Amino acid sequence: MHRYRLLAAALGLGTLMGAPAIAQSITVYTAHAPEIYQAVVPKFEAATGIRVELVQAGSGDIVQRARAEAANPIADVIWSIGGEALEANSGLLEPYTPAEIDKINPLYLGGTNWLPYTAIPMAFIVNTNLVPDGEEPTTWADLADPKWKGRVAFAGADGSGSAFIQMATVLHVYGEEEGWKLFEKMMANFVITNSSGAVPRGTAGGEYAVGLTLEEAAYRYVTGGAPVKIVYPADGNYAGADAVALVRGGPNPEGGKAFIDFVLSAEIQGFLVEAMKRRSVRTDVADPAGLIPLSEMNINNYAIAWAGENRERFIRQYLAILRR
Repeated sequence: MHRYRLLAAALGLGTLMGAPAIAQSITVYTAHAPEIYQAVVPKFEAATGIRVELVQAGSGDIVQRARAEAANPIADVIWSIGGEALEANSGLLEPYTPAEIDKINPLYLGGTNWLPYTAIPMAFIVNTNLVPDGEEPTTWADLADPKWKGRVAFAGADGSGSAFIQMATVLHVYGEEEGWKLFEKMMANFVITNSSGAVPRGTAGGEYAVGLTLEEAAYRYVTGGAPVKIVYPADGNYAGADAVALVRGGPNPEGGKAFIDFVLSAEIQGFLVEAMKRRSVRTDVADPAGLIPLSEMNINNYAIAWAGENRERFIRQYLAILRR
């Protein structure tokens, strides 16, 4: 029977301290949902014979843990957290060129010491029972309208990687000065869920009229038959990728490289398209059926370096607005 150890973030930093490094074992820190790592990890172990010790936590907790362990790293790989979070902490990471780098779409490349893992356009999920057709918000600016007060779900930019991307996109599209003014008006209408998964779930369940979420999260509810539809912000959308990276000084770098190659392989990228409804970062793997092509979106990606350099400042500003 397949076995691996899952350690919750609630156990606190340093839980794994003192555990011996094993040549045929790697430690992976991930923000992935259980249904994904419970499927991918056994496939990797069966293919390579390398056992995975898995630590699952939110993106912010993973970064905090990696920082605390920087002098004596425990993890070999950080898997599926926002690229902005890793860009802001690129000194914790070791550069690595995967075996099939030529198959990675250049649109998603450009990070420092980390690699794109799956493509994650942002989207509004709209409850069609609560929002009549033609009255849904179609731009970020629409969400500042007072008619949406208390009706829009947002996961919180200080804890959610996707929520930070959404906020940063507004700042990029409108420029920081006007962007902050707009985002503060948007925040007056938000319900902060403190969980990325609660946004599409609550919107599909009728708790919120609109949610700011990942395309794949919204699409799973669409294909599941919930009374929701997807709207892409017409004033400028982000279509970057979340990240996978090798930890600098990790105990088993070769095992970590093997894991990165595996999750970027056509097999696993194809599985993620089917299981998660996420777009692949590979040029030879088709998008999920039923999603519009990226060419039909108004893509306006910000520079990852800009978001990484300003991440902490943006979060401080966000928290200052939240506390008013």
